[in-house]
Amino acid sequence: MTQDDVTQAAPELIRAWPGTPYPLGATYDGTGTNFSLFSEVAERVELCLIDDDGSEQRVELEEVDYHIWHCYLFGVTPGQRYGFRVHGPYEPENGLRCDPSKLLLDPYGKAFDGSFDGHPSLHSYDLDNPDERNTDDSLGHTMTTVVINPYFDWGNDRAPGHEYHNTVIYEAHVKGMTATHPDIPAEMRGTYAGMSHPAIIDYLTELGVTAIELMPVHQFMHDQPLIDKGLRNYWGYNSFGFLAPHNEYAFSRQPGDAVSEFKAMVKAFHEANIEVILDVVYNHTAEGNHLGPTIGFRGIDNQAYYRLVEGDKQFYMDYTGTGNTLNVRHPHSLQLIMDSLRYWILDMHVDGFRFDLASSLARGLHEVDRLSSFFDLVQQDPVVSQVKLIAEPWDVGEGGYQVGNFPPLWTEWNGQFRDTVRDFWRGEPATLGEFASRLTGSSDLYEATGRRPTASINFVTAHDGFTLNDLVTYNEKHNEANGEDNNDGESHNRSWNCGVEGPTDDPEILALRRRQKRNLLTTLILSQGTPMIAHGDEIARTQHGNNNVYCQDNETSWMNWDLDEEQEDLLAFTRELVQLRKNHPVFRRRRFFGTPVRGEEDPQDIAWFAPDGSEMTSKDWDSGFGKSLAVYLNGEGIREPDERGQRIIDDSFLMLFNAHHEPIDFSLLGPEYAEAWEIVLDTTRPAGDHNGDLPSDGTLVVAGRGTAVLRKLR
Repeated sequence: MTQDDVTQAAPELIRAWPGTPYPLGATYDGTGTNFSLFSEVAERVELCLIDDDGSEQRVELEEVDYHIWHCYLFGVTPGQRYGFRVHGPYEPENGLRCDPSKLLLDPYGKAFDGSFDGHPSLHSYDLDNPDERNTDDSLGHTMTTVVINPYFDWGNDRAPGHEYHNTVIYEAHVKGMTATHPDIPAEMRGTYAGMSHPAIIDYLTELGVTAIELMPVHQFMHDQPLIDKGLRNYWGYNSFGFLAPHNEYAFSRQPGDAVSEFKAMVKAFHEANIEVILDVVYNHTAEGNHLGPTIGFRGIDNQAYYRLVEGDKQFYMDYTGTGNTLNVRHPHSLQLIMDSLRYWILDMHVDGFRFDLASSLARGLHEVDRLSSFFDLVQQDPVVSQVKLIAEPWDVGEGGYQVGNFPPLWTEWNGQFRDTVRDFWRGEPATLGEFASRLTGSSDLYEATGRRPTASINFVTAHDGFTLNDLVTYNEKHNEANGEDNNDGESHNRSWNCGVEGPTDDPEILALRRRQKRNLLTTLILSQGTPMIAHGDEIARTQHGNNNVYCQDNETSWMNWDLDEEQEDLLAFTRELVQLRKNHPVFRRRRFFGTPVRGEEDPQDIAWFAPDGSEMTSKDWDSGFGKSLAVYLNGEGIREPDERGQRIIDDSFLMLFNAHHEPIDFSLLGPEYAEAWEIVLDTTRPAGDHNGDLPSDGTLVVAGRGTAVLRKLR
């Protein structure tokens, strides 16, 4: 079909009522559906209803109010597939790319059906000659938007509402968590239904996590270059449907069923007192750069939805490394993001968001502006401002690294925590002072802005990079399977293989790796702030040295649930750690150490010691070779009250960290601090294997690269 064919309106088969401009998208009310689309540059807009045989019926949208084209169709019900054709100027040099030969997806679509098949018609130019137009019709080669049933029985669903200081986040992938689980029926693996299966929920409950952070579940596209290599966009950071759950994760393949299945998953997690946080990608879309396909935004209103290069508008600003950047300076792009957030909260009942490359949302002209319009809108929004808002506080543009600089309402992935903790345990010099700061909530990053320790989302590993097991097994990335000659992925990983690259049978190296995994988990979970565990770290999941599995939708990235004895022990150890944190508020303070309480004199709440028992001096902190220290947490010195305003009194603990390669004798401080201690955790021992009581006038030998946590008995 050619451009001339599609510009001739088909005979009107359905009578359209005027409808309303708001809400945008397709809204079913029980008797019919209202359709609404924003485009400031459109000259004509056709709504295309797609039949089961792939044919289309076109409805001319004649009602236009403030650049919103709309109609109401009586009798159009859930399951109806549709798209739009937008007629208007095609002038790439001026940033205008309207193309009615392409069936365009609804930016407000709540469900999508089908797939993209890579056909040349998806592009508005000739692939062999980019200067020539391609007016072939994309119908049949692109996805379609689906009218959904908005009604769902939520019953007595209630948001768990965990405060940050009581929160333990578990980052997970819907398919990766469930693809091989033996207790989940085979047909349910890799789906929302599989994710909410009792086998997964019981596992997370026993682990002690309070929130699951799902990697992208907004509808996304598989990049054609990956498909050509036999790979897929496994991670999903290639969204185009900001209001739609990804259709491939639906157990049912009926159009629109992903919505109800996602809701059922959230309801099941809430029943287990687990919050659901979504990793969202509002910084770019799947249409890519000027050579990308035309599937929606580009053909609807290119310059409204995308940041274009000033002076050469055929090109896109790229602060994300993906080809384009969403234009959050435009009111309708901002509205799309805010409407999407509210929809996921109010209609889908999610409990928060982690914003991918969040610095790109803060950009004014070029610099990152923490007072940008997006943050202003979030701050005053009565819905969005009340859920968990987590920033990945960087992008790839100049000045994009913004750890510590987001507004007070926000928490942040603390990249400095990750880097410092990795460096400390691999023996890098001059990290003692920064290690202490990260351990106590990173007050240097967050206190000045009025935030609390919980603003720091602490993590050692995440989906992007090595797993915990691989962090102590590989010095170098091994990404050959990605088909990019090992050039992709981060090269500076702050990892240490403990002496041998990759798998080994050497018992000493294996024992050291076991200690290092426990050391890193102990530091993560017992630090002040909000800990985040990357899925599978608690069972030593490996990616065989691949630190960029974004395209590996296979056993490389999936959880392997066939655990050996060592993995079972690490799982038990992690459960002990999370339970220790849960049982003792001294490890999850709401305020920074040393915060005064008006009108009261409180005992010292924290003290730092060298291994010989002397209090740390400036010389000790500045020592470039210092790799060991002790910290005393006073359970009677907690200054903040509990939720009912009562004083919190907890046990006191002595934490002994030895990142030196040799054992060190630690003084137990004497009767001024305790008469006796109990070892509650030792990273050299299996889970549950602890010594008895220790007198305080003695010493404890902490193994090279080991950690011990002692509880005051009396």
